[in-house]
Amino acid sequence: MVNIRVMTVDDYDGIAELWKTHEGTNPVDDSPEGFAKYIRRNPDTSFVAEDNGRIVGTILAGHDGRRGIFHHVSIAPEYRKQGIGRKLVENAEEALRNEGINKVLIVVFTHNENGNQFWEHMGYTVREDLFYRNKYISC
Repeated sequence: MVNIRVMTVDDYDGIAELWKTHEGTNPVDDSPEGFAKYIRRNPDTSFVAEDNGRIVGTILAGHDGRRGIFHHVSIAPEYRKQGIGRKLVENAEEALRNEGINKVLIVVFTHNENGNQFWEHMGYTVREDLFYRNKYISC
């Protein structure tokens, strides 16, 4: 039976195993140190799905005081289409609401058809009026 619970720093090894097939991770932010920093800053808003001790789903969720953001919403392929992603998102949305956050965003690769269908189904809309930009300021 799959259990949804708050993510902890101790979950890193199981999460890293799941993320090996997850596009979009990077060696700096998703290193053990980067992961721990994120969880310390957002201790109650990120969740894992666990089945018999194995992490089969993740959602990193945090905020800047105004807007929430989701990262690495990932479900092991053999666990997809079972409502696990929906449960992870609903838990993270509720945790952000409890912290006074009213709006959340997620960046999804344009070629990720399954992901984009999932987010559309969850009620997340595409912003056509924005460009997503980033810059590494240290490495």
